[in-house]
Amino acid sequence: MQGSLGVIDIAILFAYCCVLIWMGVYYRRKCRTAEQFMVADRTIPAWAAGLAVMSAYTSSISYIATPGKAYDSNWHPIIFSLCIPPVAWLVCKYAVPYYRKKRLISVYAFLEDRLGNWGRVYAALAFVLYMIGRTAVILYLASLLLSTFVPWDIGVVIVVIGLITIVYTLLGGMEAVIWTDVMQSVIMIAGIVFCAVILSLRVFSGPEPLIQAAIDNNKFSFGSLKFTLASQKHLLDRTIWVMIIYGVTENLRALLADQNYVQKYCSVSTEREAKRSIWIAMLIYIPLTAIFLYIGTTLFAFYSAGDELAQAGITKGDEVFPYFIATQLPMGLKGLIIAAILAAAMSTVDSALNCSATVLLLDFHKRYFNPGIGERASVAFLRLATVVWGVLGTGAALLMIRAKSILDIWWQISGIFGGALLGLFILSLLRVRLRLWQGLVSIGVSLAVISWGTFGRSLPASWQWAQCNLDAIIIGAVGTAALVVVACLFGLTNRSRNET
Repeated sequence: MQGSLGVIDIAILFAYCCVLIWMGVYYRRKCRTAEQFMVADRTIPAWAAGLAVMSAYTSSISYIATPGKAYDSNWHPIIFSLCIPPVAWLVCKYAVPYYRKKRLISVYAFLEDRLGNWGRVYAALAFVLYMIGRTAVILYLASLLLSTFVPWDIGVVIVVIGLITIVYTLLGGMEAVIWTDVMQSVIMIAGIVFCAVILSLRVFSGPEPLIQAAIDNNKFSFGSLKFTLASQKHLLDRTIWVMIIYGVTENLRALLADQNYVQKYCSVSTEREAKRSIWIAMLIYIPLTAIFLYIGTTLFAFYSAGDELAQAGITKGDEVFPYFIATQLPMGLKGLIIAAILAAAMSTVDSALNCSATVLLLDFHKRYFNPGIGERASVAFLRLATVVWGVLGTGAALLMIRAKSILDIWWQISGIFGGALLGLFILSLLRVRLRLWQGLVSIGVSLAVISWGTFGRSLPASWQWAQCNLDAIIIGAVGTAALVVVACLFGLTNRSRNET
C-alpha cells in the first residue's frame, strides 16, 4: 500500500514539527533547575496534567492497534477502560496522599522507604529498560504509517521522528512535555472524532445500511461470559473475566507504579489538583477508547460489501485504518489525521524520555554515584540522559523492522519488565518486610512465571504437561500474583521468627 500526500498535507506536517521544536526552545528558558526539568516546579494546572496523563495512555498503539482489534474481533478491549474508575479511586485514596506528603519525584523512592534499596534499584532498572521497549514499539508503529505516504525508507522515518522528539524534550523538560501533550491531545481527539463522523456517514446511509454487517457478525459484543482464563482460538471468544484481570492489574500498575504517569500528576501544586488530574485523564480516556473501537467496527462494516482489502493485500486488522486514511480521506484532512497519529506517538515518547532521565538521575546517579551534584550538573545530566535514552529507543525501533509480530513483542516487554513492578508496590502498601535474598527470590519466581507464560506455548507432545494455556495478556498479572504470594510467605515466616 502506498498513499500520497498533497502540498497541503505536507505543509500541515511540516508546520506541526516546527511548532514542536519552537515549544521546546520556548520552554528552555524556564528549565534551569532539575526540579523544573522533572516536574515543572509543580506549577502545571490540573486540566493540563490530566490531558498529559491521558495522552500517555494513548499512543500509536491505540490509534492503529485498537481499531484493528475491533475490526478483527469485537469490543472486548472496552473492559480495560471500564476497569479504570475503581482503580483510580484506590490510587487517589491511598497512594496520591502519600506521594504528595513525601513530595516524591521518583515514585521508586517509595519502594526504598518500604522495602529497602534492592526494591528501588530493581524497579527503577526495570522501568528504564521498559521505556526503551515502549519507545521502540511506538516509534515503529507511527513510522510504519507515515512511511506509506512518503518516499522514504521506514528506517529514515523512525530516525526523523525520534530526532524531533529528542530535541524538544531535552530543551524544554517536563513543561515542554506537558504543554506539547496538551496540543497533541487536542489534535488527536479532533482527528479521531472526525474519522468516526466520516465513517458513520458512510455506513449508516442508504436503504440497506452497511452497519448491519457488523451487527450480524456480533462485532459490538464485549466478549464471552464463559468462565475460563484459557487462551481462545479466536479473539471473539476472549472472555470478559480475562479482560477484567488485565484491566485491573495494568491500570493499577500505570497509575500506582509507573513513573510515566506519576511524574505528571506530581507536577501540579496540591494533592487535590493531583487527584483531579487523574480523574480528568480517565474520564476522557474511556469515551476515547469507545471511539477507537467504534472506528474499527465501522471499518469492518464499510469494507464488508466487497473484496477491496483483499485486492490491496490487506490481511490484518492493524492495516485497515491506515489503508482507509490513505485511500478515502481528501487532501488536507489526510495530513491532519497523520499529524494526529504522530501526536499520539510523540506525546508518549517525549514522556518516556523525560521520565527515564528523571529515574536515571534520582534513583542511580544522585543516589549512588554523586550525591552532592549541583543544579547545573543535574540539568546537564538530565539532558544527556534524554539524548542517550532517545537514541537507544530509536535504535531499538530500527530493530523492530524485522520483527514478525510487534504486538507479541510488546506483550513480552510488558510482562517481563512490568509484572514484578506492580508486585513490589503491592508489597509496599501491605508493609511486607523482606530480607535482600527473599526479595530477589520473589522477583526471580515472578520472572520465571512470566517467562513460562510467554515462551511455554506450542510445546512438543512430550512437554504438553508444562505448556501454558492461559491467555497471553494476563501473564503479567499471574507474575504479579506469584511475586506477592511468595513474598507474603517469606513475610509471615519473618514475623513468626521475630515473635519467637
